[in-house]
Amino acid sequence: MITMEKASKILESMKTYPEVEEIPLEKALHRILAEDIISSIDMPPFPKSAMDGYALRSDDNSERFQIVEVIPAGYVPHRALSKGQCAKIMTGGMLPEGADRVIIKEVTSEADGYMTIIGQDNNQNICFQGEDISVGDLVLTKGSRLRPQEIAVAASMGLTKIKVFRQPEVGIITTGSEIIQTGQELKKGQIYDSNTFSLSAQVIQAGALVKSRQTAVDNPQEIRYWIKKLLEICDIVLISGGVSVGDFDYVPPVLKELGVKLHFEKIAVKPGKPTVFGTRGRTFVFGVPGNPVSTFVIFELFIKPLLLRMMGHEWQPLVIKGTMSQEIQRKRSERSAYYPVVYKDGQVYPIPYHGSAHIHALTKANGLICLPRGQEKIATGSTVYVRQI
Repeated sequence: MITMEKASKILESMKTYPEVEEIPLEKALHRILAEDIISSIDMPPFPKSAMDGYALRSDDNSERFQIVEVIPAGYVPHRALSKGQCAKIMTGGMLPEGADRVIIKEVTSEADGYMTIIGQDNNQNICFQGEDISVGDLVLTKGSRLRPQEIAVAASMGLTKIKVFRQPEVGIITTGSEIIQTGQELKKGQIYDSNTFSLSAQVIQAGALVKSRQTAVDNPQEIRYWIKKLLEICDIVLISGGVSVGDFDYVPPVLKELGVKLHFEKIAVKPGKPTVFGTRGRTFVFGVPGNPVSTFVIFELFIKPLLLRMMGHEWQPLVIKGTMSQEIQRKRSERSAYYPVVYKDGQVYPIPYHGSAHIHALTKANGLICLPRGQEKIATGSTVYVRQI
């Protein structure tokens, strides 16, 4: 059994081979950018009005101003402003030559083609050319995850296509003779397959693709068949169940038989101790315990970071400092233990939790806290760090 830290270092040492592809910008949401984006234009590309009002010269103290032009957004002004002149301008309109100020409409009066200032406005009300982005600026960085705001920036650069890292293709196998598919009648001794759905959802949420989803009874031949098949077509294979030391836990010996090099078979973490990780060529393989909380937690702690690194993204979890609202205790401390919690307004509230089969507890949680190896309790009022989920 190795520590969490050792397991993480083994995973970090694994070489990944992110591949690049070019896709339409409208399909790039949540993808990982494979190139730096350097601006070829200024943003804004011209000085424009930030408000509806009147463009004029700031050194012009005339009592009233002749309106020589009306400038809506998208219109190129034709008149340069002289003393005693202004242009009626809309938000986003291009500033006419000579203007360096816009006075808002609310403090003006207009009559017979003239504008008079009747109130006070001390603001310039101008968006200057290049004040957001200048030509040559680095606007998006390689390895960034493309959220709606990054998509908007890329579009503002005039891009129609963008280079991103290819999404890894993931194969999922859920093992267990007691597992049946949703929609079937539940009989004695049976449980519905939830791990296939939770792992698939976590894979998709991470930005990867689910290539294949399979279930297998506790039979070494069937397990071998599906592992062998998915090893040939997937970048990463996730196997739920069959990884411990019971008489029907066939996954580790089958992996070895298929030429998978196992880098570890147990981690000092709770839940998820009998986690297996191996490689065959460039394909990664994880065997995770069948209890659904174990599956979820191991994915978050170990699989997700590797999956994102396969896409060129060095991901770090969001961790928030909080104060423990009540004590957590345990009897054995040889493993680091994770507990579901609710973080709210700086306070951390433990959730009633019955162990690694209690997946319903996670529906109430927005984070996990860790009780480190060798530590038996977290006292009320202690500072803790919540890993957001």
